[in-house]
Amino acid sequence: MDHVPDQTINRLPIYLRCLTQARAVGIAVVNSLQLAQMAGTNAAQVRKDLSYLGELGRRGIGYDVEGLIAHVSDVLGLTEKRRVAIVGYGRLGGALHSYRGLADRGFDIVAVFDDDAGKVGAPAGDLTVASIDDLEDVLRSLDVEIVILATPTASGQDIAERVASAGVRAIMNFTNARLELPDDVRVRPVDLSVELQVLSFYLARTS
Repeated sequence: MDHVPDQTINRLPIYLRCLTQARAVGIAVVNSLQLAQMAGTNAAQVRKDLSYLGELGRRGIGYDVEGLIAHVSDVLGLTEKRRVAIVGYGRLGGALHSYRGLADRGFDIVAVFDDDAGKVGAPAGDLTVASIDDLEDVLRSLDVEIVILATPTASGQDIAERVASAGVRAIMNFTNARLELPDDVRVRPVDLSVELQVLSFYLARTS
């Protein structure tokens, strides 16, 4: 599946969400137009995206919802639990830890870290806040696969380098730092202020 374009990969979780919603209301088969309407795209795009995943669906009938859920989940690597750690247990880190949608989608928060001595050792749900000093050892011992980086921007690069040195190859970056890491470390930046500015752009032209 190395040939799947990045934009298609970005749409696969949206398709999966739509298929899961369809299953929840008893829909057993969907066609490309129906899936496109649910996902906010067009039927040709749906067919093209899913064509990268193999021969799916039946012409004139559509896609078996249960089968497509299983296939897309497998492509996204969601057939097994992913072990996740949060670095930076402030308001954002705490909110992410409390969000049950992560566990429902197969992402287990197995560790949280902070550099505040007042937080280290304190309970965090069913976990205990670990010291940032022990970052590498804990990440290795728990076989963490993904790190959510929610530290202040100033420390983002340094912490990300330590995370990478511990063998973690996937980072969700909530800081404003533009991380420079080895090519085998995949980084997904998440900047809420940018998304709000995009919304502001559209509001400015409709008011």
